[in-house]
Amino acid sequence: MTRPIRIGLQLQPQQQPDYGVIRDTVLRAEDAGADIVFNWDHFYPLYGNPDGAHFECWTMLGAWAEQTERVEIGALVTGGGYRNPDLLADMARTVDHISGGRLILGIGSGWFERDYDEYGYEFGTKGSRLDLLAEYMPRIVNRLGKLNPQPTRHIPILIGGGGPKKTLPMVAKYADIWHSFGEMETHAEKSEILAQRCAEAGRRPEDIERSTSWPGADAAPSYVELGITQFTVGVGGPDYDLTELREAIAWRDDNSAPPLTGLS
Repeated sequence: MTRPIRIGLQLQPQQQPDYGVIRDTVLRAEDAGADIVFNWDHFYPLYGNPDGAHFECWTMLGAWAEQTERVEIGALVTGGGYRNPDLLADMARTVDHISGGRLILGIGSGWFERDYDEYGYEFGTKGSRLDLLAEYMPRIVNRLGKLNPQPTRHIPILIGGGGPKKTLPMVAKYADIWHSFGEMETHAEKSEILAQRCAEAGRRPEDIERSTSWPGADAAPSYVELGITQFTVGVGGPDYDLTELREAIAWRDDNSAPPLTGLS
């Protein structure tokens, strides 16, 4: 399967108290040619002033669904333990309809302890958070199948992480997109494990789109050789400089196959 190269922006909703700046950045990213605009599901900044300005993820996605026309939108990634899974499925279905079928449901097990402590969630351990996500995934899928009206399309599920014992089996069973981290050697190793997990789940590994952070134009071709075709540039407030995003988009355009013409 040959997939198009896609460039996303993770617009980190931190260190900028004026939501209008975030709104403007989403439009600038869409106008620049980004394929996807993500935010993240945290309650406090991850860098810079730890008590700086920060906005919530899913209410923001509803606003983005209305203001954009072309880009896909989603969280990179939703904290799996923050919300009842049936409610999360309903939220996703609703944003899917508002956007006209452009939502990606990104989800992971969560890791930032302050989010849990400050908002009254049990942080537990890495293993317990992954176990909770494994419990929630079938509930999310089941609820999506029961909702009325149904989603406008099969909502792509993106799962972030690379743990071989718990995360990759979930990727193999549920994910349409796998977002992974690390150097190329790590990607190659985890990709082999994912292929084994897909065989166990009765899925083809090539049916799962591969995603990672933008490694730069020089390194990106090597990642594509590993099967990774979705790259995301991260940018934080207050300024939201899109220079690197534009560089990634230019690289995509220079390395994408031209459309076929002249066919009857």
